[in-house]
Amino acid sequence: MNASPTAVDLAPLLTEYDAARMHSLALVADLDPDQIAWRPHDDSSSIAWHLGHQAFVNHVMVRNLTAAEPMIDAAMDAVFDSATPEPARGSLPPLDELLAYRRTIAERTHATMERIASGDVGAPVQLSYIAEGLLRAVINHEYQHDTWVSEVRAGFVSSPAPAPSSVAVVDLEGYWFLPG
Repeated sequence: MNASPTAVDLAPLLTEYDAARMHSLALVADLDPDQIAWRPHDDSSSIAWHLGHQAFVNHVMVRNLTAAEPMIDAAMDAVFDSATPEPARGSLPPLDELLAYRRTIAERTHATMERIASGDVGAPVQLSYIAEGLLRAVINHEYQHDTWVSEVRAGFVSSPAPAPSSVAVVDLEGYWFLPG
């Protein structure tokens, strides 16, 4: 008989999750709201959209794979869902609302992961493995969009894009990536 697996330690991944989110914000820290809202053309997304989309995907994954939470803001979610065609996405929220949306999703993600890590869920070991894969996917999705943000950012400022603070990420085909 095989030994039962033990739960995954999610704390290091939560640290990486925070580092990925902070990297996204560091990329826009020296941009003004007009630069963050700028779109190269009508069928392209702004940096602001990418910031919201990163958070939206994070929330959808957590709520559907681990927490069964209600949506935060259905109208905002529709704007940031890549399945919504660009012309149908409507107006982006003001930057302060967008950043509040990201914070709320991060807080919920932390709370869910901490419940899983503490064993305060059904099937805690199994769910810790689901959470591990989920966090890696969310982290790598955050960095995936950061590459586009960095490219657009370069058109606005002469300073180089900051590198991620994590020592665990690697450059994989031009994208920062947390190997698993």
